Amino acid sequence: MNDSKNGFSRRKLLTTTGAGLVGFGAAPLMFTKGAWAAEFCNDPKGDTVTFGFNVPQTGAYAAEGADELRAYQLAVKHLNGEGDGGMLSTFKGSALKGNGILGKKVAYVTGDTQTKSDAARDSAKRMVERDGAIMITGGSSSGVAVAVQGLCQEMGIIFMAGLTHSNDTTGKDKKRYGFRHFFNAYMSGQALAPVLSKAYGNDRRAYHLTADYTWGWTQEESIKNATEKLGWQTVAAVRTPLGAGDFSQYLTPVLNSGADVLILNHYGADMVNSLTQAVQFGLLDKQVNGKQFQVVVPLFSRLMAQGAGDAIKGILGTTNWHWSLQDDGSKAFVKSFGSEYGFPPSQAAQTCYVQALLYANACEMAGTFFPPEVIKALEGFQFDGLGNGPTEYRAADHQCFKDVLVVQGKKEPTSKFDLLEVVEVVPRAQVEYDPSIFGGDLGPADAKPC
Repeated sequence: MNDSKNGFSRRKLLTTTGAGLVGFGAAPLMFTKGAWAAEFCNDPKGDTVTFGFNVPQTGAYAAEGADELRAYQLAVKHLNGEGDGGMLSTFKGSALKGNGILGKKVAYVTGDTQTKSDAARDSAKRMVERDGAIMITGGSSSGVAVAVQGLCQEMGIIFMAGLTHSNDTTGKDKKRYGFRHFFNAYMSGQALAPVLSKAYGNDRRAYHLTADYTWGWTQEESIKNATEKLGWQTVAAVRTPLGAGDFSQYLTPVLNSGADVLILNHYGADMVNSLTQAVQFGLLDKQVNGKQFQVVVPLFSRLMAQGAGDAIKGILGTTNWHWSLQDDGSKAFVKSFGSEYGFPPSQAAQTCYVQALLYANACEMAGTFFPPEVIKALEGFQFDGLGNGPTEYRAADHQCFKDVLVVQGKKEPTSKFDLLEVVEVVPRAQVEYDPSIFGGDLGPADAKPC
């Protein structure tokens, strides 16, 4: 039931039915919460522990937010021992038992970020202060992620970022209390540029349309740097407001710019609208500079592909995960999600589900909810079986490192969900970088009372 005054749903608790599943991997460290005298924000005293799911239920990224919330709710079921357990059975490095966390059942509250930073901070703060949330997770905008991550650092609450792709999240704006499983714009650029070179050659002139906030800026910078090193020229880079809807005024100048590639640094509904309108303008039918005109979307999702329909066919981009992957973790998650909701999960769903499990597992490993010890358990944690192959939460910046997928819109899809095909799995080594290149300071991990 929703609280009509602030858009929150009241706390929900999923109870255990049947035996819990035993996770694979390391046993928990033998600590107890009483080992630390410090008080900390929302230390769970009762028989439940509350997560705060802060997702865009309205705004340009609402479709992503809906899938994130589905995944979080499924994660709570699995953590509490309900359903088939999903990735708990494939998670290598796990201390989870499928009976809650440290003997407490998982409850949750939700908030609507509205795809706006101020609204996201307000809803996160309410979940912490009013509902006793000990961890905040979610978001489908890097502007939101950066804002909420900063708030969580101030409040001493761990933030497990949802879908956020800006370099800044684990770069200049990184925080000790913030962790990101999703890949970033730099990784997209490094993975995608060689594929673009192979497909379209090195003598190309690119025109960028860019969402005017932190993600768009760093995505534009990353893809420009990566393609220019291969010989591409940048004709123009034009910023567009989030939620513009009609992109015709931004597309018209492309026709007379001399560019032969349009790069859409857009996401969610904005990408659906700008790509659809670019195809309607006939850009893909044109010959420019003696070459067939091309459109590139550096960051893809299955939900965006569905929204764009036929316009997505043949378009290259990158994605963090795709439901067609055949590793054990991906298959387990797709089966669980599909049984629950009737369709395959998006990359937003997968990264959010995994983040919930990773936080819960860190608490089990640490033997406490005490945030500084949970942070230590996450920093440098190496794991497998969650759908992306061997992965590491790098201690220096709290960024996950794993292989990156380059995908292309299928020209002959077999269903309304079978819209993207993986054309290359780019190894982690190709997208790694020195954490110092983006600056920032993680800051302290001091325990804080609310």
